[in-house]
Amino acid sequence: MIDVLYFAWVRERIGLPKERVETSAATVAELVEDLKAREERYAVAFADLSALRVALDQELAEFDAPLAGVREVAFFPPMTGG
Repeated sequence: MIDVLYFAWVRERIGLPKERVETSAATVAELVEDLKAREERYAVAFADLSALRVALDQELAEFDAPLAGVREVAFFPPMTGG
């Protein structure tokens, strides 16, 4: 089980701040595909991955990063401003 956290407009589109997800995904990208297949709201939230950042256990990561041993995945828009 992995805790998946959603921030800002990702949270608004999905309608949840966090959830526990059981997945066999090996990478963040595979997890995203699993989520997108669930419901339309996930597909909408993850439609443009270039508009998203991801953190694994509170460390910035890439979408091809492995999920082995990860307890928490967070999705959020890029931070802007100073």
